[in-house]
Amino acid sequence: MKIDIKNLIIKKAHEALKKGDFTSVELTQAYINEIASKNKDVNAYLEVFADALESAKKADVLIKAGKGGLLTGIPCAIKDNILIQGKIASASSKILEKYHAVYDATVITKLKAEGVVFLGRTNMDEFAMGGSTENSAYGVTKNPRDLTRVAGGSSGGSAASVAMDGALFSLGTDTGGSIRQPASFCGVVGLKPTYGAVSRYGAIAMGSSLDQIGPIGKTVEDVEAVFNVIRGKDIKDSTTIDEKTYQVQSASSFAKASEDRKLVIGVPRHFLGGDGINKDVLSAFEKSLELFKQKGYEIKEIKLPNISYALMVYYIVMPAEVSANMARYDGVKYGMHVSGKNGVDDYFETRRAGFGREVIRRILLGTYVLSSGYYDAYYNRANAVRNMITEDFLEAFKSVDLIATPTAPSPAFKIGEKTNDPVAMYLEDIFTVTANITGMPAISVPCPDSFLGKSGLPIGLQLTARHGGEETLFRAGKEFLGED
Repeated sequence: MKIDIKNLIIKKAHEALKKGDFTSVELTQAYINEIASKNKDVNAYLEVFADALESAKKADVLIKAGKGGLLTGIPCAIKDNILIQGKIASASSKILEKYHAVYDATVITKLKAEGVVFLGRTNMDEFAMGGSTENSAYGVTKNPRDLTRVAGGSSGGSAASVAMDGALFSLGTDTGGSIRQPASFCGVVGLKPTYGAVSRYGAIAMGSSLDQIGPIGKTVEDVEAVFNVIRGKDIKDSTTIDEKTYQVQSASSFAKASEDRKLVIGVPRHFLGGDGINKDVLSAFEKSLELFKQKGYEIKEIKLPNISYALMVYYIVMPAEVSANMARYDGVKYGMHVSGKNGVDDYFETRRAGFGREVIRRILLGTYVLSSGYYDAYYNRANAVRNMITEDFLEAFKSVDLIATPTAPSPAFKIGEKTNDPVAMYLEDIFTVTANITGMPAISVPCPDSFLGKSGLPIGLQLTARHGGEETLFRAGKEFLGED
């Protein structure tokens, strides 16, 4: 039978697999065929795994024996910086071009236990540094909705794989918006979980106090299903939080008092008045708030006094952590090796040949802010302001359940439009970096097509919750999208 993958979601696929309407092998083959048809134009996948159908056969055995779970036999895509044992994990960089992972990331171990089928690895900005997937060493990922435009980044390949019907869900990583912004650009749903909710073990690090692995899907329900599988304490990642701590984090007095009524959404309007926000984005945002009102939600204006410093804080803390994390790529232990005049020269030649321009730029920025004489002036001060921003959000959550903003200040921009203007590119993160700075969860959901401007390009709405508040995000997101 022909499988309607365009309208397929995880729950429907699971029920069809259980009933025998089609097998996981047939479903996987349908996705492989779609990838073969579209990926040459979109460039979402760097590699389709040769053993995907073999994995699907094993999933079919589990399903036939009645041992399959919700994700058993479900085909998915994995960002190229998440390790799968035996597979290349290049982080879309030349310096790791032929590196094969020697172990599984914890999220991969959990998905394997569920019998998920891994279709392949997806394109990304090199080492997750970028907001357009134009910084990949293996070519730009194009937006499936308009091939002249970017898919967003750094998880552009993961978002595009779902948007082009090349996977039922995908995993990405989010350091400053790298799941949510491409989800917004591609018209899909993307979740950045609470810091510590999902193990980072086996994810190639960019900014260790900011990184989080999260799911991308067509619906909030799909994203929720994947999150519930990959979340949890992990002894291999000391930053992960146990369930008891997680429940304490999510239990604000205001939220507990609000369980039997519609939620209250806070809007920092003082932060939405800049000239750099696209008019179509603002229009879609206001229409989205009106839709929430119609559904019984209360919309309340709030103040976040230090939010205007968030982008500056991010672009000090993140490059500093990048500088530290990139030091391990020395051409000795693994990855590319280029011989120089001596041992020290080997390091320089390897990194010069292996790293792209944006990675080098961020290493230089980070090394500068960590250098003697500048550490206190930049890095320590940025961390102090980071704490102030977090306190602002915690204060706001005493009177609201969620905070709403656009996901990005514009729809997907043209390929090459901002390549030579790194500051303009960095400004794309203005709404998303706060969730990473504060460690709070945030989700991007696509605005209804009727809310979009003349271009018809997707526009995302971002909802942020207090630490541990994913359930609140899912509740509001499903009601916004009209999911059952």
